[in-house]
Amino acid sequence: MTDRPQTPLLDQVHLPSDLKRFSDEELHQVAQELRAETISAVSVTGGHLGAGLGVVELTVALHAVFDTPRDKLIWDVGHQCYPHKILTGRRERIRTLRQKDGLSGFTKRSESPYDPFGAAHSSTSISAALGFAVARDLGGSIESGLGDAIAVIGDGSMSAGMAFEAMNNAGHLKKRLFVILNDNEMSIAPPVGALSSYLSRLYAGEPFQEFKAAAKGAVSLLPPPFREGAKRARDLLKGLTVGGTLFEALGFSYLGPIDGHDLDQLLPVLRTVKARATGPMLIHVITKKGKGYAPAESARDKGHATAKFDVLTGVQKKAPSNAPSYTSVFARALLDEAARDSRICAVTAAMPDGTGLNLFAERYPSRCFDVGIAEQHGVTFSAALAAGGMRPFCAMYSTFLQRGYDQVVHDVAIQRLPVRFAIDRAGLVGADGATHAGAFDVAFLANLPGFVVMAAADEAELVHMVATAAAHDDGPIAFRFPRGEGTGVEMPERGELLEIGKGRMIRQGARVAILSFGTRLSEVMTACEALSARGITPTVADARFAKPLDRDLILALAADHEALITIEEGAVGGFGSHVAQLLSDEGVFDRGLRFRSMVLPDTFIDHSSPEDMYATAGLNAADIEAKVLEVLGVEVLARRG
Repeated sequence: MTDRPQTPLLDQVHLPSDLKRFSDEELHQVAQELRAETISAVSVTGGHLGAGLGVVELTVALHAVFDTPRDKLIWDVGHQCYPHKILTGRRERIRTLRQKDGLSGFTKRSESPYDPFGAAHSSTSISAALGFAVARDLGGSIESGLGDAIAVIGDGSMSAGMAFEAMNNAGHLKKRLFVILNDNEMSIAPPVGALSSYLSRLYAGEPFQEFKAAAKGAVSLLPPPFREGAKRARDLLKGLTVGGTLFEALGFSYLGPIDGHDLDQLLPVLRTVKARATGPMLIHVITKKGKGYAPAESARDKGHATAKFDVLTGVQKKAPSNAPSYTSVFARALLDEAARDSRICAVTAAMPDGTGLNLFAERYPSRCFDVGIAEQHGVTFSAALAAGGMRPFCAMYSTFLQRGYDQVVHDVAIQRLPVRFAIDRAGLVGADGATHAGAFDVAFLANLPGFVVMAAADEAELVHMVATAAAHDDGPIAFRFPRGEGTGVEMPERGELLEIGKGRMIRQGARVAILSFGTRLSEVMTACEALSARGITPTVADARFAKPLDRDLILALAADHEALITIEEGAVGGFGSHVAQLLSDEGVFDRGLRFRSMVLPDTFIDHSSPEDMYATAGLNAADIEAKVLEVLGVEVLARRG
């Protein structure tokens, strides 16, 4: 295509081994072409741009020095892996990123041998690298063999406890492995906390900028030209609590910081450590997210997640919005409640923009807490805030709340502390795929004693649920809502308090009742329009609550109808399972009720548009219509006739 960049050297790279034919000077040009190709590809597909641009030179250097896939290169999270995919035989498909049947936006084992460990959540790479290193030394055998293990982890991901658990274990085992600390001063949101300040102090001073490689504790590994600079760095750091002290205490040799955009630094350092390292080594690399593309560099989030965009201007090509997003509705509703109640505070884990809490932070900075990529801490921190008399809203994506589940059980539920969980990205989320699907929160929260679990059917209901959660002091309460726009319903001026455990009737019909939990309600109503043409008028109710269930509503629907169908945007074990348990306990099935539960299938659904994913899941309007016909026997009669 004529609008693609000219990439004469990159065109010669089909696998990473091809990089080894180039001189160091030619690798500089490869990096420039790789950056241009990454920008071009993401402009077509949308996706995570800034992180990949920040590691272009690092990606080239790692693949040029190490011998992937025998050497296991593990990208933490995977936001930054697009340049890696281009270099590892997937360039021809790079413009299918995050599309149906296309490349994943993250590393994925089933996609390529160059993706030895799948990722999409943070802080797992060092644990994985250590596992590969131990498997190597124990004689583990896989098709490509086992060589070195290299983890590339961002400074934001280093704030999670799992990274330090892995480093502590690696230092104890003394296995040869490499951890590249990609320090770009930014994860998705600017990193927060003491660790970020510690890393900032490592290179904030003017003298550090003079060094090609400032080393502490690893001087003997450096080639002669680097040793004098490293010695000066060691002398400079004497008596200070910065440098590699923290990492060396964990058993790692520390090297850095070095300029992650300078191949003249990266290549000799990586070659040296590959040749000489014997134990665990941390190489501290300074990079800039969005590097080399002005619109990304100047963006607040450095181009973290973009829609399709114009390469020349960086302007994103977004479809016009017909309704406010659920996230923005939550944010405004929470601000409204906080204006009337000074006890309301908000907690998020490195996702202030994604959860809408950036607005809360602007208005109430002393009551908003971004704890970094540390969901476990965030949940327990919220629990103690509640114990201390505050009314905390712990706002996390469903898929990230999974990371703090033990704390939800032990620190919140058992102590019956009134933490309000605002669960964004409920259900299937589209291009991020299975790793980010909010499939399991209903199942893992509704089985906890004393928990209240709600799901908003539309954006107006979400406003009411925020108000209900704010006023609920009798134990933990959660409400879930999806990614994307609302349905365009009329919005209330202020949220109303919902009666805990009570649903609402939407329409009265006959023969079959549909009990919806969450935003599939709009699909239910579309299905009912199609069914009316067949003379079938289902009763429709919105459950609102998965726990406690509206026993009176459910038992009345069961008594007055031949069949009852539940629908939810969650996995088996959730709302429908609780309804089935109630019906079983009450002996309703003995009286002949036909019951069906429509849930997400027992499989992980690959990335596509949300509409395609729900079609795959069998949860769109046509599927609901077919289920009603099936349970009433209409399809069977039609086939017999």
